Amino acid sequence: MNYTAKMRVRGEFALFTRPEFKSERVSYEVITPPAAKGVFESIYWKPEIRWEIVEIAILKYPQRMSLLRNEIKSRQKHIVAQRWAESGDRFEIESDRTQRHSLILKDVDYVLTAKMYQMRADSPLAKHIDIFERRLNRGQCFQQPYLGLREFVAEFEPATGEEKPIDWTSDLGYMPLTLGFETADDGKFTFKRHEGNGEWVKGQIRPQFFRAHVESGILKIPEVQNVA
Repeated sequence: MNYTAKMRVRGEFALFTRPEFKSERVSYEVITPPAAKGVFESIYWKPEIRWEIVEIAILKYPQRMSLLRNEIKSRQKHIVAQRWAESGDRFEIESDRTQRHSLILKDVDYVLTAKMYQMRADSPLAKHIDIFERRLNRGQCFQQPYLGLREFVAEFEPATGEEKPIDWTSDLGYMPLTLGFETADDGKFTFKRHEGNGEWVKGQIRPQFFRAHVESGILKIPEVQNVA
């Protein structure tokens, strides 16, 4: 069983990093399906449901701008900060700081279309739909959705159906679709299945990509295959 939802998402800045760039960040011209899925999950998420993006409508032409900022090179981990607090140690920001350049988007505006799939019948699908629509209309979310970086806040609201995509056609190259979890006896990861009884299985993570092509302001997203 599934349900189709539409939502308008906009923001002042956005960054959807292309994976082929390493030290410098360069954004795709359009929001990626994983980032769009994250917006829906920020509003409503449950273990028994899964969001899948099916279409992205672009309402404004992509505009780029350059951004240079200070960042730290090491990953931030809660357990490391906890050890510092216990030992009285501290983090020397001067020795770990670096400058990174990013080519980001500004003034973005989209209509996202997604399907809500019910993986297990723990509750009626109508209940999940009612809660999601109520939260969307009220502007409620579990965490503030963002557009690539947490400081790039995303504003969201229900789509009215009157939004018009721009007249733009472009080939964006290969774009991330999702992270697929494949079962394997010698897998390095253990994860819980969404469907069935939600049993724990071993497997591996395999990213999925697709050829992204915008036609008349619309980016069609292919169906995700073999997602546990």
